[in-house]
Amino acid sequence: MKDTFKIGKREFTSRLMVGTGKYPTPEVMKEALKESGAQIVTVAVRRVNLKRPEESFLGHIDTSLFTILPNTAGCYTADDAVRTARLAREAFSTDLIKLEVIGDEKTLFPDNEALLSSAKILVKEGFCVMPYTNDDPIMARKLEDAGCAAVMPLAAPIGSGLGIRNPYNIRIILETVKVPVIVDAGVGTASDAAVAMELGCDGVLMNTGIAGAKDPVRMARAMKLAVEAGRLAYLAGRIPRKLYAAASSPIDGMIG
Repeated sequence: MKDTFKIGKREFTSRLMVGTGKYPTPEVMKEALKESGAQIVTVAVRRVNLKRPEESFLGHIDTSLFTILPNTAGCYTADDAVRTARLAREAFSTDLIKLEVIGDEKTLFPDNEALLSSAKILVKEGFCVMPYTNDDPIMARKLEDAGCAAVMPLAAPIGSGLGIRNPYNIRIILETVKVPVIVDAGVGTASDAAVAMELGCDGVLMNTGIAGAKDPVRMARAMKLAVEAGRLAYLAGRIPRKLYAAASSPIDGMIG
């Protein structure tokens, strides 16, 4: 059976979402996006010349193959994030927005109070809001209640590559909300992506883990396979953990 998931009214088959920053060249970015198999590509609105977007890195992205997910990276207030989202809607003709409101310049952790207030405004204005938040089940529930189409808890600080620091909080979030849960930030290598999917997350969004690798194109391929493998493992159902050994070959009924 085809394994798909929905963001608002849109349906996707790839559960890997990728960013467009930090690549050594536009050509490497283009090849990495292809190898990732991603269908959703996120772009920072502040990095794009909105009057001539085709003259920026967007000129290297085939918009017939990818759904563009604008993001409000670099916004530190609710007003700034809302204004940036409105600009994105006009520039990209989309209601999709990855909502980021940063609360601290050093850690890049989100300002959840400002995040929630801006999410409420954008939902009322018809946006399909995908908020970047910390791994807080209470905030995830509040964002869902506000009408967000998904929640995107961090695995670790943005660009840190530390992997999932608190899988137990992610599991609680998965039990708390019904909207898609997409791990965002902190994924460093393929095993991190696989763990996120094995927990039951609906998807993974990453940028630095691919773009910052020594070979971004190979890493993009590795992340694609890791997300697919993790999803399959989750659907298959892992064996229970046991303290002691259990024979893989049963001895009952053997002739002595």
